[in-house]
Amino acid sequence: MRLLHIAAVFALASLGACASLAPAPPERPKNVLFFLGDGLGMNTMTAARIYAVGEDGELTLDTLPESAFVKTFSQDAQVTDSAASMSAYMTGVKVNNGVVSMSAGTLARANQCGSGHAVPTLAELARARGLSVGVVTTTSVTDATPAAVYAHVCERGMQSHIAQALVPGGAGFNTALGPNGLDVVLGGGSAFFKGAAQGGKRTDGRDLLAELTTGGVRLVTTPAQLDALDPGARQSVVGLFAPGHLDYDAVRDPAVQPGLAQMTVKAISLLAQNPKGFFLVVEGGLIDKALHNTLAKRALQETVTFDAALKAAIAQMRALDPGLKNTLIVATADHDHTLLLNGYARRTGKTTPTQPGVLGLVRRVDNGEARRDLDGAPFTIIGFGTGENRVQGSRAATPPLTDAIVSADGYHQEAVVRMPPGEETHGGSDVYLGAIGAHADSFTGTIDNTRVFELIKAAAGW
Repeated sequence: MRLLHIAAVFALASLGACASLAPAPPERPKNVLFFLGDGLGMNTMTAARIYAVGEDGELTLDTLPESAFVKTFSQDAQVTDSAASMSAYMTGVKVNNGVVSMSAGTLARANQCGSGHAVPTLAELARARGLSVGVVTTTSVTDATPAAVYAHVCERGMQSHIAQALVPGGAGFNTALGPNGLDVVLGGGSAFFKGAAQGGKRTDGRDLLAELTTGGVRLVTTPAQLDALDPGARQSVVGLFAPGHLDYDAVRDPAVQPGLAQMTVKAISLLAQNPKGFFLVVEGGLIDKALHNTLAKRALQETVTFDAALKAAIAQMRALDPGLKNTLIVATADHDHTLLLNGYARRTGKTTPTQPGVLGLVRRVDNGEARRDLDGAPFTIIGFGTGENRVQGSRAATPPLTDAIVSADGYHQEAVVRMPPGEETHGGSDVYLGAIGAHADSFTGTIDNTRVFELIKAAAGW
């Protein structure tokens, strides 16, 4: 019996020693950064990788150590829109297409919001904990994706109403954001803050820009003004750099509009002044706009721009928080598009001024000659399931495509199903999610978009 007792003591001591050697669980992140590539499906991400760094290269998105696949269907549709999908990420609630951060039963009817009620967003939960909150986008700040962070409307087209949610003290202000509203808002959309006499789209006579400045918000409209902002001032900032969406990065005038990385870095420097931490949403929104127009080149360029902003943010947060022990960064997409990569193309490497790369024609592996379809006509590596450029009849009757034609800035790739201009549709495939930092390892497997909300909320303790 004495020997058994001694053995038990040693066993317990051994277990205690093992327990003391076990790594401590990671701290809850006080900083959460949520990156959203609007429409950035897996095919677009793959094509952007080849475009930028070749088949065997890596985007920053590819280097995130934890990953998952996300199901994106909405409450009423197999294929979601941005309003429903971003609302699921921000609230954990499945809503109907067109609805922005309201209850599941809300019907998407403009100005008839009696069928539902607002549900809390991650931004509001963070605000309640005393964190700073910011939104950065390349679209109008009143567009569906950024709106789902801070507003609650039954139909995404109510952009004048959405703008009111950002104006502290005014009618329609979202009081759940605290008395001062969001700390940082950067993007386009100034037209929804002013009336027609000022070149805007409001019909209620309000000048929200004047209301913002009167309420003590710093309003900036140029990259120079943005750069000049003093992070130590601890004053809310609204930066509106275009009447609607910003320009594609490839044609953007840097003296007129800031780039996504520039806005992201400035937002972090402003938000990081809060010792309690911050929540920042960054949207690469023009990926989606280019895909709707079947402008693959622009979509890939915007994806690279989004990836560069992610890279800059990770570097900046590592400088502020070595090892990212107090920071969680999540990057994903709200939905897919119908962009596809046609089969058996030889490897192209990255796109250069003299080589079209993935934007070019499908060429045979053995001899580099253009492959031909059943009509005997060449075709492109990138195509779309739906889109405006669908050849009617035999493709042999049309002028043959060349690499120069199909890699031009304004080329609309061919589609299987013909749609009106600009109305290529979303796709219903799962999307990629990558994560890095504290509690990033909670993102794994195939999960619903509402689960992303739950995981972020649990990780941050909101």
